[in-house]
Amino acid sequence: MKPETPYTEVAIVGAGPIGIELAIALQRAGVDYTLFEARQVGDAFSQWPPDTYFYSTPEHVALAGVPVHNRSQQPLSGEQYLAYLRMLVEMFDLNLHVYEPVTGIEKEAGGFVLETRPLAAIAPSHYHCRYLVLATGGMAGPRRLNIPGEDLPHVSHYFPGPHAYFRTRLLVVGGRNSAIESALRSWRGGAQVAISYRRPEFDFERIKPHLAMDLRDRLEKQEMTFYPATLPLEITPTYVVLTETDDGVAGNGRIIHVPTDFVLLATGFVADMTLFELAGVQLAGPECAPVFDPNTMETNVPGLYVAGTAAGGTQFKFKYFISTTHHHVKHIVRHITGVAPDKLGSVPGRNSAVTWEEVKAN
Repeated sequence: MKPETPYTEVAIVGAGPIGIELAIALQRAGVDYTLFEARQVGDAFSQWPPDTYFYSTPEHVALAGVPVHNRSQQPLSGEQYLAYLRMLVEMFDLNLHVYEPVTGIEKEAGGFVLETRPLAAIAPSHYHCRYLVLATGGMAGPRRLNIPGEDLPHVSHYFPGPHAYFRTRLLVVGGRNSAIESALRSWRGGAQVAISYRRPEFDFERIKPHLAMDLRDRLEKQEMTFYPATLPLEITPTYVVLTETDDGVAGNGRIIHVPTDFVLLATGFVADMTLFELAGVQLAGPECAPVFDPNTMETNVPGLYVAGTAAGGTQFKFKYFISTTHHHVKHIVRHITGVAPDKLGSVPGRNSAVTWEEVKAN
């Protein structure tokens, strides 16, 4: 290590909810840390459409024992949650480096050397750390279909809100919550909406109840057009070519041409596991999920931990959420310091009634 290389005991990569909660827990424990974020705090939530709300109630997305309050006591919007995250950063004066992506990881005796690219810097920066925690999330980019026309200007993987589709023909591709919510909001916003889903019917058991009820009503009244068991083959400036599927996979069924002005590909998102690969972390299964010890969150690389939704890689069946990963913070802090933090999630402290299973788990 060069003498001028800055040192931090723990480097945390990713300033999402769990990365922030881990930074607070380490700060409370008196452990030196640096929190790196490639873009801005809570970047995934800034990608949400305007006025999109959590399905979970506020206590399920609270962090570090600091409750979330709003006027309605109802689920938070993405904008409200970003304000909460900014408040936590200011409240604890976290050692946060925004717009400084980590671009390289090298293992060395006694820890790691990180290479970063600070905003507007001419040359990369380097940091030495003893421990490294990757809390990079699981929604780095859209799950692409890799079909002709996917990059045309009227095609999007992100819902911009309903206003953009007012008095236009919109085809939504997908059948999960985000696709259905986008379709319903766009229909109410004055769009003529059609939905293409690769399955023959919606799995209403896996759709949020209020969305499921609303969608059933729209379809029964034929206020939306539904193309079941179809997949897009090609997108053109004026129409989309759909093909009928065989159990969700493109088959030799009939071809359907759907006239449309805009296309929303609500096909999910994928995790970026590049840093895990650079560090030599073993990735398993089609999700490319990191292999780790569930009692410590340490990966096969000694001193390197995973936290938050990154633990699931690209999740196909979601298991890791904010509310189900607070114990990651507990395990990491306990493994590093020997003492588990007593303020996680919405639990204010050790002397209060600790009832959250996520905090007590494992």
